[in-house]
Amino acid sequence: MTSWEIRGRELVNCTCEYGCNCQFNALPDKGHCHAVAGIQIDRGHHGTTTLDGLRVAAIFKWPGAIHEGNGEVIAFVDDRADDAQREALLRIMTGQDTDPFATMFAVYAATITTMHPPVFIPIELDLDVDGRRGRIFVAGYIETTGEPIRNKATGAETRAQIVLPEGFEYAVAEIGSASSVTQGPVLMQTRDSYGQFAHLHLNNHGVVRA
Repeated sequence: MTSWEIRGRELVNCTCEYGCNCQFNALPDKGHCHAVAGIQIDRGHHGTTTLDGLRVAAIFKWPGAIHEGNGEVIAFVDDRADDAQREALLRIMTGQDTDPFATMFAVYAATITTMHPPVFIPIELDLDVDGRRGRIFVAGYIETTGEPIRNKATGAETRAQIVLPEGFEYAVAEIGSASSVTQGPVLMQTRDSYGQFAHLHLNNHGVVRA
């Protein structure tokens, strides 16, 4: 197993309402899960291959709950990555070189039936985790925007967090509102649904905790 570690930030938008039942071991509130994710790697490595500054994204669709499988995915890898970096990122994203089910990458990979060929393409990411604001843009594939949840009566920003002491993706996530439209082989659309903003620190064994 090749050692790897990444520190970064993510924005995830799925079809659930703001709480996202999946975060609490419950079934998705729409009966299915469609999601977009973008990750900015601030620092990272896979073996001796440096991953600093690179970006990845993906579109997922599961017809039911994630654990029931039959999922579909298309992955996007920063076109600035060289051959070694592309290989490293794809190995991490597909759950390789990772303890079984130790990260969200490994969990999701185990539930995918249709994996479209990866696309190497510019990925625009603007992520402010604490501010609950962000954007994912992959030309011809993804347009996602995220913002804070707002009070329905006053319009004031509302802050909420999910803390998962034993989670496989993050320790703490800031929860916002996000909307997405996708194109290409994996189509989905959301409006003002669950937006997850989180700092990531992951390695072969899962979330790295202080």
